[in-house]
Amino acid sequence: MKQYLLKLIDGETLSQEETHQIMLNIVEEKYNVQQIAALLMAMQTRGVTVDELLGFRQGLLETGKYMDFSEYNTLDIVGTGGDGKNTFNISTCAAFVIAGAGYKVTKHGNGGSSSVSGASNVLQGHGVKFTDDIDTLKRSLDEANICYFHAPLFAYGMKFVGPTRKALGVPTCFNLLGPLVNPCHPKNSLHGTANQAQLRLYNNLHQKIGDNFGVVTSYDGYDEISLTSGFKICTRDFEKVLTPVDLGLKYIEQKDIYGGETAEDAMKIFDSVLNGTSTEAQRNVVIANAACGISVMNKNISIQDSVSIARESLESGKALETFNKFVEINS
Repeated sequence: MKQYLLKLIDGETLSQEETHQIMLNIVEEKYNVQQIAALLMAMQTRGVTVDELLGFRQGLLETGKYMDFSEYNTLDIVGTGGDGKNTFNISTCAAFVIAGAGYKVTKHGNGGSSSVSGASNVLQGHGVKFTDDIDTLKRSLDEANICYFHAPLFAYGMKFVGPTRKALGVPTCFNLLGPLVNPCHPKNSLHGTANQAQLRLYNNLHQKIGDNFGVVTSYDGYDEISLTSGFKICTRDFEKVLTPVDLGLKYIEQKDIYGGETAEDAMKIFDSVLNGTSTEAQRNVVIANAACGISVMNKNISIQDSVSIARESLESGKALETFNKFVEINS
């Protein structure tokens, strides 16, 4: 560790091979908390590089549990978090809209860290039991078009940096790794980032990983399409700046997508969207993110047509039917 810290003190960056080895050493508990904290803060102060993140990602995937879903063409939709906006569970809700439209979703998620409710919180609130049993997960994907990977069951390496991250109490590069370590390595992804710098970082990461991807950020700091401002989307093929009007939707206000004070508040909003009793703003923000995911999966349709497909999935009740089937299989 000393040699790595000296390099960072001198303003150098670490190679992908070096951070890969560091991650393996962390899992083998070769470093103490102080050394890990010094490393993370040195990298955070300077800003993490693409190769450094790729090395950590490789180490986490190697030391985690891989799930072979290679026979499926699936999408993961998830944000980095850390935007401090405390929205309701927009991407989780959008995942069921995408699945209701007939696309396969292998969603990766965890409990809330920067908000009162993460994906795992809202699903657990409905009686979902998390599993790493591949037969149950594949049955869920086959019958409901969606399965859910609760991150702690798969990314074992995260627990070895957990106490240090909690003690530091500030963002580190590990906040950016969650969306990148889906245990089935899906062929498609839609990742939300909290700012432009993260969007560029993720765009460059995905270009090196080689998957089919979309990365979005809203200009007012949401790690998803918020409809409160314009947003930028990057894919393997293009970069675009769009507004809600480009999607045939209205601008909304930040208070319209606030998730509430408790996990129960957020869950009530989540349920109201799927049940068709939410506000128009809550419904439209889910439709916008689901549409973006659909357009990543199906490049032959426009984002505007994707909005129509997502709206039909939600308003016809297909998304709710999909969610109920998912809960039945996973409870």
